[in-house]
Amino acid sequence: MTLTPSLLLHRVLHTLLPMDCISCKEALFDNAIPYICPSCWKTICVLPEPKCPRCHIPFSSSSTLTHSPQHLCGRCRQRPPAYTKACTPYAYQGVLKDAISQFKYHGKVRLAQPLAQLMASAWDLPRDLDGIMAVPLHPTRLREREYNQSLLLAERLSQHLGMPVMWNVLVRTQHTVPQTTLKRSARLKNLRKSFAVTHPDVVSGKKILLVDDVFTTGTTINECAKTLRKAGAEAVYVETLARMI
Repeated sequence: MTLTPSLLLHRVLHTLLPMDCISCKEALFDNAIPYICPSCWKTICVLPEPKCPRCHIPFSSSSTLTHSPQHLCGRCRQRPPAYTKACTPYAYQGVLKDAISQFKYHGKVRLAQPLAQLMASAWDLPRDLDGIMAVPLHPTRLREREYNQSLLLAERLSQHLGMPVMWNVLVRTQHTVPQTTLKRSARLKNLRKSFAVTHPDVVSGKKILLVDDVFTTGTTINECAKTLRKAGAEAVYVETLARMI
């Protein structure tokens, strides 16, 4: 292997400031992905087909869509979501769960680029979208965390897809308790009227990609999509890095 100046510097830094993989705890050396060793990164795999054509949840049977390609899951049939289609390619578990936790809660923002690359490589949505926006944080939560992890993903993803980022159009108007602490019925009440569109003219008639890090129950994404549709958006597509299984 040819020792380029950047690779030599990388090795020197690892010697002076040794670092372990955040997942397996083995020492890192010449790693292309920040904080994670190549062996662990290779274990991140796209969830298997078939999936619901609307919310992208995997079906338990491999033959579910054989005779009815547009068959929706039970939840999408009972409560059709406000978004047109979601892409949620990876499971929120294992190495990816570790990476998202470090990225989201522990300031490991260098992971934004490789995580966005994972999203781009699993793209399963139309290409003719007008722009990208992220699920917003309330200003209070943003001050606490100092960055919006979903916006960092949206910015990097926009570079891969060649779509503009729509800044400060969708905003969070209420500082609610974290959704992960609530049951489904409480989640719906918690988020009601929590989002607003500051410039309806920007979204009117547009096809928008909405980006978030994790698809849990879809409540947050759905409330954002409702808000955008009420403001005149023609369609709202969703991509999250991972989903709860």
